[in-house]
Amino acid sequence: MMDLTLEETSSSEVAKALTRGRAQAGSPAMDMVLTLIIVTDDDSVAEAMQAANVLQHEHPSRVLGVILGDGRGKPRLTARVRVGAGSPGESVLLRMSGPLVKHAESAVLPLLLPDSPVVVWWPGVGPLEPAADPIGALARRRLTDSERTPDPVGWLRKLAPGYSPGDTDLAWTRLTLWRALLAAALDQVEGEVLSGRIVADDGNPVAALLQAWLECRLGLAIEFEDDDGPQVSSVTLHTEAGDIEITRTSTMSCEFSVPGSSPRIVPIRRRTIPELLAEDLRRLDADEIYGETLQHLVDRRT
Repeated sequence: MMDLTLEETSSSEVAKALTRGRAQAGSPAMDMVLTLIIVTDDDSVAEAMQAANVLQHEHPSRVLGVILGDGRGKPRLTARVRVGAGSPGESVLLRMSGPLVKHAESAVLPLLLPDSPVVVWWPGVGPLEPAADPIGALARRRLTDSERTPDPVGWLRKLAPGYSPGDTDLAWTRLTLWRALLAAALDQVEGEVLSGRIVADDGNPVAALLQAWLECRLGLAIEFEDDDGPQVSSVTLHTEAGDIEITRTSTMSCEFSVPGSSPRIVPIRRRTIPELLAEDLRRLDADEIYGETLQHLVDRRT
């Protein structure tokens, strides 16, 4: 195991430390599948790096945490390098200050794993154009989290004009289980969907994307009923064969009902950040459906 802090350092010194750490831990870089860059701040860094550490057990990777400090004063780079420590990957926490803050990608670029995909995650408030961000431009996938912003639904609408293939938001990943259930229900029911209704808090970004996705897929307007619950409370689709209904019974489960079958309880819980990241990292190609849904979220307001 290596746990080393480098003060007043450079990217080349950090790279040398990683090489020494791999030699000591017997952890060759070829075993790692990607580089995960986390652009964060002091308030979120501990939680974000811990989530990445959990994630490494499914996706062995090089994790580069980047904290952008005060842009004044002389350029300064401090790094904490960890190799081993019960994780199959490597992690480096980079703290930058001075003019280096405006050119953070220059410090990150030499530390990327060669010939491996790069993913950037902003666990707090990210850029409105992730692909145009200097660090975001290094990545194949770029992950934001609208839920961590002051106005999550408004933030999603602001993301839409700057969307590029490879962008996604964790609110979309949180929607996966709902999408899977509704797709399965529609496969079981013959006949056209006539109308639909979602019951959720109107500030819930998952519910906003769910409404936009259903409208895109079904080609009709979906009614939205506001409540103050922390999760989507229910979804009802009225079809020619009867009603498809998913109604929350607890924070962990919902009652699922389709015409011609008895209602049953299905699990829909709030997944952890490592679980959400793991899902996103299983698919590194562009998610075109997310892009279409995000655009529809804006179009329906115009």
